[in-house]
Parts: sequence; structure tokens; C-alpha cells
Amino acid sequence: MTAGRSLQLYFVDGKPDGMLTAEVFGWTGHVLKFARSQTSAAMKRPEATNTGVYILLGPINGVDTAYIGESETVKTRILDHISKKEWWEQAIVITSTGNGLHKAHVKFLESRLIKIAQSIGHTPLENNTAPTPPSLSEADISNMESFLETLNMVLPAIRVDMFMEKKRDDTRKFLTTESVSIPEFELHAKKAGITASALIDGSEFIVQKGSDSQISWVGKHLTNYQPLQAELIANGVIAPKGKIGSFSKGYAFSSPSAAAAVVLGRSANGRTEWKVKGTSKTYSEWEIENLKSDEHLT
Repeated sequence: MTAGRSLQLYFVDGKPDGMLTAEVFGWTGHVLKFARSQTSAAMKRPEATNTGVYILLGPINGVDTAYIGESETVKTRILDHISKKEWWEQAIVITSTGNGLHKAHVKFLESRLIKIAQSIGHTPLENNTAPTPPSLSEADISNMESFLETLNMVLPAIRVDMFMEKKRDDTRKFLTTESVSIPEFELHAKKAGITASALIDGSEFIVQKGSDSQISWVGKHLTNYQPLQAELIANGVIAPKGKIGSFSKGYAFSSPSAAAAVVLGRSANGRTEWKVKGTSKTYSEWEIENLKSDEHLT
């Protein structure tokens, strides 16, 4: 079992959607997130003068886009981007306590982050090129990969998920925890000719490779899942198969309802739409049964 980590978030102005910092106990990294309108206040903070990597986020022609850069003095580049890049709305600045990162370190992190973002394809980059990583010692490379591993845990916690790989290889048909067997779930939409299967892995609800899906939004009302469906189709995760589509890879959703909405192309209560394979038992019923059977809750 992977050991837990403690993440400390500090809301600088006391608002959950305002400027914040993120640190992990035992990690030398420091993350600052702020809105473009807060740039003046953010650049007065001590970490703004450190060597670091930064990520700009915002829409270009209606498409959420990112730019990844580095600087020996982050403040200089951020202020330059105020006048030269009008599209960005949020920025994430990644530095280290005690200004422990040097130029080669941040160039390495910049290169790795760009390559990871490109390979995942979740968010298009404005970067024209992916720079070649600088030459580092074996020890430095190991340290930077460790730094990056923790950073990739911190970023999703502050709602930056462009470096999270949600495509999954389908190697398991049955998962277990210490106390309960976790079955496979199925969803059927007979009229549309759709059959999908899914597994749970931790907090993820993974729709399996080969599952059917709508290839357009057919619901009368748009939801936040319509753009996700369009993204998966554009990225080839859902590929056309006649009048419907098929998952070319497994994909991890945040909830059964998110998975059901994308598969069905409409608003859906995944807790009742998904059923334990081969039964009429809904996901919700299975979940309640397992809560009741937990000896600590009876």
C-alpha cells in the first residue's frame, strides 16, 4: 500500500477560489496559484523572485490551453506575459523553498512537463517546441524525477489535471480490497445498441476498452460532461463504430455518473444506470450493501 502524504493548502486571501499556495511535508517544492487579476499581489511574494517553472492556463478560440515556461526569476517572465499573452486567466508558479532549484533543474522540469502534457493530450499547449532536457548528473535526474512525482500529486489537488493520464490498459477484470470484492459493472442502452463495462480502482471509475458509447451529445440539456465527451472523441479515446462509438482504451472517470453521461450522451444518474454484471443490482445498491457489511459500521 502506498503511504499517505499530507498536503497543506493556504488560501492567501481567505477565499477557496482565490490565490493559494500548496506544500507537502518533506517536499522542497512550493506551488503558487493565482488569477491573472491577482498578478500584482502574486509578484510581490518572495517566491516570485525565485528560479522556477510556471504554467499559464486560459482559453484560445474557446479551447482551454496552457503554456509551460521557466525562468531564473519567475516574476520577470510572468510580467512579460501580461503584455504579450492576452489569453491566459490563471498561473501556477512552481519553485522550491530556499530557492534550491537552479537553471538546469527548471529547464529539465519544463521539458518533462511539456512532454507529459503532449503525451496525455488533455490540454493543448501554446508552446511551439518541446525543449531538449539539459545534461544533468544521475543524482540530479533522480532528484528531479522525485520532485516531479510529488508535483504531479499536488497539481490535481488544486484542479490542474492536464498531467493526469486517465487512459488505462485493461489488464484486470476483477479488483479486490482488504475487505470487499469489487465486481465488474455494466450499462445497457438497448434502444441505442450500447453496452459498456467498468471497474473501480480506488477513487476512479474506469470504463473498459471496447465499451460502446454515443459519438455525440443526444440529451436535450447540456452538462459539464458534454465537453468531456467531445474531448474523448477528438482525442480518439472514443472511436466511431458505425452509428455509435467504442472506447479504444480504458478511461478513468471521476464518478459513475460522469462515465454514464459520456457513454449515453446525456445527463445520467450513474449510481442507478450501472449494474453489477449479470444482475439487476444497481451500483447504489451494491455500495449500500458493502457499507452495511463493513464490521466497523454495524
